[in-house]
Amino acid sequence: MVVIRLARGGSKKRPFFYIVAADKQARRDGRFIERVGFFNPVANEKQERIRIHADRLNHWVSNGAQVSDAVAKLVAEQKAVA
Repeated sequence: MVVIRLARGGSKKRPFFYIVAADKQARRDGRFIERVGFFNPVANEKQERIRIHADRLNHWVSNGAQVSDAVAKLVAEQKAVA
């Protein structure tokens, strides 16, 4: 089963998350199928905080991928801002 979830990157005390389509059994930061976007929780005003490629996200959801709770909140936040 494919799931859309966050994969952590960045360094200690400076988190950066990729939004990825991955197999449910794969490790959190391990193998993934496709990057769908990113989330930078420590972004300042000059930096982009969230970018989600909606067409690719919709492609995976239409093919049966499940969206994690955290990613669903980020998608709702991006829609509210846009």
